[in-house]
Amino acid sequence: MSKGVERERVLVLCALPYTNAVPHVGNLVGSHLPADIFARYCRLKGKETLFVGATDENGTPTEVAALELGVTPQELTDTMYRVHREIYKWFEISYDNFSRTSTPTHHKTSQEFFLKIYANGYISEGVLRLPYCEKDKLFLPDRYVEGTCPVCGYELARGDQCEKCSTLLDPIQLINPRCKVDGSVPVFKDSKQLFLELGKVQDRLQAWIGSNQAWKGQVTSLALGWLKEGLKKRSITRDLRWGVPVPLDGYRDKVFYVWFDAPIGYISATKEWGDARGDPRAWERFWTDERTRIYNFLGKDNIPFHTIFWPGMLFAHGGLNLPYDVVGLQFCNYEGDKISKSKNWGVFCENIPQAGLDPDIWRYYLIGIIPETRDTEFKWDDFKNKVNNELVANLGNFIHRTTTFAWNNFGGEATVDGVAGDEKALIDGVARLGEESLALLGEVRFREAMSKLLAMADLGNEYFQSKQPWKLVKTQKEECARVIHACLMACESIAIVLQPFLPASSAKILDLLGTHDRGVSGLWKHRPHVQLSAKPEVPFRKLEDDQLEAAKKLATKSRPASDYFKR
Repeated sequence: MSKGVERERVLVLCALPYTNAVPHVGNLVGSHLPADIFARYCRLKGKETLFVGATDENGTPTEVAALELGVTPQELTDTMYRVHREIYKWFEISYDNFSRTSTPTHHKTSQEFFLKIYANGYISEGVLRLPYCEKDKLFLPDRYVEGTCPVCGYELARGDQCEKCSTLLDPIQLINPRCKVDGSVPVFKDSKQLFLELGKVQDRLQAWIGSNQAWKGQVTSLALGWLKEGLKKRSITRDLRWGVPVPLDGYRDKVFYVWFDAPIGYISATKEWGDARGDPRAWERFWTDERTRIYNFLGKDNIPFHTIFWPGMLFAHGGLNLPYDVVGLQFCNYEGDKISKSKNWGVFCENIPQAGLDPDIWRYYLIGIIPETRDTEFKWDDFKNKVNNELVANLGNFIHRTTTFAWNNFGGEATVDGVAGDEKALIDGVARLGEESLALLGEVRFREAMSKLLAMADLGNEYFQSKQPWKLVKTQKEECARVIHACLMACESIAIVLQPFLPASSAKILDLLGTHDRGVSGLWKHRPHVQLSAKPEVPFRKLEDDQLEAAKKLATKSRPASDYFKR
């Protein structure tokens, strides 16, 4: 950020989920949750922050899923968009705009984007041999063709990418290709298509990636590895009916390939946000002002698209901001194996709201398994232990013992003229750890940031225990009031830093403390008088075995997509 700029501006973007599937916890921790934590952190720091996303609704994945379910693509996307939106809302994912790639704004934006790069000379014509399903009489999407990877030999590689070695593929490269829908062997037919000439921007991509200091090493290495292979032109159109129509004579019967129009959804979602505010040019602040920092949150299978192809499109277009940081996360597995909806193996988000556990309980555990640098794993025993031994016994315990003691012995009120000695050491120590936690959030290191937050509660618990206020109140009540005041100030700092992680719980604690300044300045602010607003309640309750078993029974049951479309 340049010096002299009064307020930093940040655009937080989350990879667009397909609407032919309902998200599971791996999807949540691999993009939506970390993006939300980071957006909330940026707002807490006073930055001009916009957080947008959308459902990816175009292309053959939608056509094929609709065909399987016996509904129209419109019915499918309308229903599944609502399902996605409600899931993210329940998990408190704070999108400023959660849009769709089927909206008129997105269609128009995508077509204008294409015409600009076409005019700039980055589009060429060619012929593709595409997989075609004779049974259903349609071209198959790359992801609906499976086979053996020609690079690493993985037998379940998709037609667009091998999940095992991350090699980007075309279906025709697969060994023994087969249709993922019915297992039949697709035929390959020639089809005239349009291509993006990525080779023309390779040098600029190389220089840009090499100069980027914000990316994690794993992201940079993967991107540079692709560049070493040399970039080739890549098709951007398909012979489909559902999608964004190509606005070019000779191709008006085709639509854009979903990988091309989907990232343009970041721009169209930003435009819609501005339009809803009555400011149709607001999007320009985030996409054309070079002082804006753009953060993309996505899974590792999306890293090549967001470090090579999407930036390549932006270079071809010109005049638009490139990503500042591509936060490429790894995969989250479940109890020793990959999450699989078809095998009913995993934790599925559609049933979690009925599982009887508070969203912040889920958020706390899921933060601990955000796959920042390596694959992680959801385990129910770990869930119980982390919630009970960390959230409840440490953080929740300090807040509850402090506020309950203040309520029972001082009417919920604590007043001091100033702080010094051990009390000041506690307040300053907790605030310092809070600043360290926030600094780690700024570096998108979520798990370390949460560990600092727990250290804040550790410090408070140690102080409370050492001062033994239950004894002090009987002989030195004024001194005891100073101790409890310091603990209340520590609770306030903890609750302020807790906001990006557990927003609802943080708000309840801050309301109880009567805190008005909930920004980072509150970490250092001395409040001589504290008055609790109500009788304290336990902020986090211990997970019992029967609760966990009931939650497990519900959350591990994958709901068939057909249930959403029963006539």
